[in-house]
Amino acid sequence: MANWNDPQLDRTGFGASPSLGGATRGATYDQGLRKHMLSIYNYMASGVLLSGIVALLFARSGLALQVMQTPLRWVIALAPLGFVFAMSFGINKMKTSTLQVLFWLFAVAMGLSMSAIFLVYTGPSIATAFFAAAAAFAGLSLVGYTTKKSLSGLGTFMTMGLIGLLVAMVINMIWPMPGLTAAIPFLGVLIFAGLTAYDTQRLKQEYAYLAGTDFAGKAVVMGALSLYLDFVNMFQFLLSILGNRD
Repeated sequence: MANWNDPQLDRTGFGASPSLGGATRGATYDQGLRKHMLSIYNYMASGVLLSGIVALLFARSGLALQVMQTPLRWVIALAPLGFVFAMSFGINKMKTSTLQVLFWLFAVAMGLSMSAIFLVYTGPSIATAFFAAAAAFAGLSLVGYTTKKSLSGLGTFMTMGLIGLLVAMVINMIWPMPGLTAAIPFLGVLIFAGLTAYDTQRLKQEYAYLAGTDFAGKAVVMGALSLYLDFVNMFQFLLSILGNRD
C-alpha cells in the first residue's frame, strides 16, 4: 500500500539524494499541511465554542425548558442532522462561503439541541465531562496525526460499529433494556474515540490531493464538521457516564 503520508516530493529518481530544491518543496508542503490542519482545528474549536455559548444562554433564558415541552423540540433535535445532510450532499454544488455559513448555522442548531443537558445535569459534571472529552480528543487526534500506521481498517470497523450503535439505540428506545442502556454510552465513547484518530489521519492524507485546488477551502469546513461531530458525540456519551443529574 502506498504511504499517503509521504508524498515523496523531494525524490528525483531511483537512488537519488534529496536536492536542495526538493527539500524546499518538502518544507513548503509541510508548512501548507500544518496551515491546513490548523484551519480545520480552528473552525472545529470555534464551532464547539459557539454551540456551548448558545446552549448555555438558551438554557439559562428559560426558553429551553418551555420549548422542550412542545413538539418544537423535535425540530430542534433534528435540525443539526438536516444541516449535515445538506452540507454532505451539496458540497460539490455549493461555494466555500455557503458551506461556511451552513457550518455556523449547524453549530447554532447543535447549541439549541444540546441546551437540554443544562436542564438535566449539574454544571460541575458537565465541565468534568467536557474537559475529559477535550483531553481524550487532543490525545487521539495527535495519535492520528503522527502515526505512520494506516488507520483505514480501524475507520471501517468503527463506522460499522457506529451503524450498529445507532440500531441498538433505536431498539432500546422501542424496547428498553437495562443492560443495553448501560452499555451504549461506553460503546459510544470507544467508537468516537476511534473515529477521532481515523478522521484526523484521513484529513491529513487528503491534503496531498487537495493542496492548491479550489476544493481545499471546502475540505477545511467539512473536516471541521467531522471532528466536531467526533468530539461532541464523545462528550455527550462521557456525560452519560460521568454526569450527575440535578
